[in-house]
Amino acid sequence: MRFLSALLFCLASAAGAQNLEDGEKLYNLHCAACHGVEAKGNGPMSPVLLVQPANLTLLSQKADGAFPVFRVVKRIDGRDPLVSHGSDMPVYGWFFEGQGVAIAANDGQPIMTSKPVADLVAWLKTIQE
Repeated sequence: MRFLSALLFCLASAAGAQNLEDGEKLYNLHCAACHGVEAKGNGPMSPVLLVQPANLTLLSQKADGAFPVFRVVKRIDGRDPLVSHGSDMPVYGWFFEGQGVAIAANDGQPIMTSKPVADLVAWLKTIQE
């Protein structure tokens, strides 16, 4: 079983390498309105939200130095919804739904997700303080 998981992970990863440029574009298009251009949680929509957006540059710091891959993937793709303004976060979650690529969780286990989520997570890793 472990071999099969590793094989699927390798095949999916090879087919869908993460793209930092696409991840940044997706962030600016879908996330910056709430989280801010610098991802500090101070976007122009933040004053109207019931739950204030997270400072995305501190995700690793708040997780004892390890970027919380699985938690971030689940929050973005809707498996772990956050109701911050009367509807799930993100409100355009349908865009990030689906599976097709695998990325590694901190323990090395593959997480199946969509290409946009994989790209966005890859970019978020690069902005950690």
